[in-house]
Amino acid sequence: MLKGGYAGKILRIDLSNEEIDVVETESYFDVNLLIGGKGLAAYALWKELRRGVDPFSEDNLLVFATGPLTGTLCPGTRICIAAKSPLTGLFCDSYVGGHLGAEIKMAGYDAVIIGGKSERPVYIWIYDENVEICDAKHLWGLDTFKTEDVIREEKGDESVRVACIGPAGERLVRFAHVNVDRYRQAGRGGVGAVMGSKNLKALAVKGTGAIPIYDVEEFMEKAKEAHRAVLKNETAKARKRWGTARTIIFTADQDLLPTRNFREATFENAENLSAEVLEKRFWIKHKACHSCPINCGKLGIVRSGKYAGTIVEGIEYETLALIGANCGIENYEAVAYANLLCDMLGLDTISTGNVIAFAMECYEKGIITEKETEGLKLNFGNEEAAIKLIEKIAKREDLGDLLAEGVKRASEKLNVRCKKFAMHVKGLELPGYDMRASPGMALAYITADRGGCHTRAWPISYEISGKAPDGTVIERYSTEKRAYIVRKQQDQNAACDTLVACWFLKAAVGNERYVSMLNAAAGTEFTVKEFLAVGERVWNLVRLFNVREGLKREHEILPDRAFEDPIPFGIAKGQKLKKSQIEYMLEEYYAIRGWDERGTPKKEKIRQLRLDSLVSEV
Repeated sequence: MLKGGYAGKILRIDLSNEEIDVVETESYFDVNLLIGGKGLAAYALWKELRRGVDPFSEDNLLVFATGPLTGTLCPGTRICIAAKSPLTGLFCDSYVGGHLGAEIKMAGYDAVIIGGKSERPVYIWIYDENVEICDAKHLWGLDTFKTEDVIREEKGDESVRVACIGPAGERLVRFAHVNVDRYRQAGRGGVGAVMGSKNLKALAVKGTGAIPIYDVEEFMEKAKEAHRAVLKNETAKARKRWGTARTIIFTADQDLLPTRNFREATFENAENLSAEVLEKRFWIKHKACHSCPINCGKLGIVRSGKYAGTIVEGIEYETLALIGANCGIENYEAVAYANLLCDMLGLDTISTGNVIAFAMECYEKGIITEKETEGLKLNFGNEEAAIKLIEKIAKREDLGDLLAEGVKRASEKLNVRCKKFAMHVKGLELPGYDMRASPGMALAYITADRGGCHTRAWPISYEISGKAPDGTVIERYSTEKRAYIVRKQQDQNAACDTLVACWFLKAAVGNERYVSMLNAAAGTEFTVKEFLAVGERVWNLVRLFNVREGLKREHEILPDRAFEDPIPFGIAKGQKLKKSQIEYMLEEYYAIRGWDERGTPKKEKIRQLRLDSLVSEV
């Protein structure tokens, strides 16, 4: 019996038949094995999806999963949105802050699992136990901001939380995001496109209930400790002032900043995109997610020039890196406007920056011409062309229709020459860290469970410091200890994603505080070791799902540019990776994981992690 932390119910919605059902959380999955969040989502997709299901079919699921700490006073909790990805064909979990997760919990649900496909545009309205499937014909075609405004006006309540898609999601752009609370996004992997494929425009929620806590006094004490720890942490203090934007000077200095489609690793105009510039000229207000003392969100306004009046939250590092430096754009005002367009139209800025940079390189190499671009001069640095291309991608117009498929599919359709610089792993476009200057990041990218990703493991800090987590001295460009570091971080992050805890606060809060809050909230008796074992268990369950969907060892590889084109200048000049290095790290990683030479978890590992009962169910 659940003692606290959980709402205790899971909401099931079948859009094909417009059926609504509620099941008990405990009867759906084992909370002691998988906790919630990513664990719940992984179980749902593993159990309910047949092998090879088309991500755009009615059989795919869209899962909104909270964790036992979501909506509590634990600092910085979020929600997991998961589905089989239309970009990769693999498991995809995308995370978003704001207040949606807390609202779903207060409405009485640990998760909302949506299947089927509506015959008409609809949105789901949840008001505690009252759930409706509402007509959304009047919302179809609207941008995300207008959609949120209209729904709140209809409900007569500005506190209603809305997760919605824009025109990109409606048109099944494979990297469409889900927009939450206006300026928050579940960006990666195309969960917005899955939502669009179901003719689901929005999920609107109002919750008035309380989240049960097993030991209120103990939980309050531990939550206060966690808040104090966050406020004292130097990294958290920097995040409070600058958000993620300050990272761009670090990556530029360390030859980690993708520039001009990853041809270079530092941007000569990075200072124009820096947090210091944004602080002086752009930001006007700090914003926070539920129960977070950091306020790392930064609301800004462009105050002059042709983009004057642009108001957007950010600009986050990944957007500065991928739409800025990676496209050769030095004007932060243009990046802010592009950011706003992506938010309103419903596009992931990481993938968008990648596909635009890819198109720019194709244009400069003559692979595509002005005939294909409809007159757009797609030279690096052409901010006007980039902005027009964003609109074309969202509308699937002209060249935008091809780029809306993602860089992998676009490169396969264009020309064999451009596959070399299609910067993705397993179909997911790469984030803002050049792996040629970071062997650990290279391994993190190829082993990440949703494709090229920086939030599963980020070994860069250890490489720069020269010390592994166990204190072993390591060289920056060596492969030593990388498998150990990456595996350790992946399990750690997967464990926290079951709670669902904010990635930016994990180090400041620490495992002991997370476990103490979990135990006080839910009445469980986890140790730190057992908590991390949940992370490993969930990581392996997702691996089994991906293997079932056809993932093979040969898919765990980097773009050819990583091996063929050395970094041309900077402190890492001449650095590139060797395929032998990747093979060495991958073999070591598989061995540490307890997987066979193909990358499949061995039977003894499955038994050790108590996954055998789950595996036998399917």
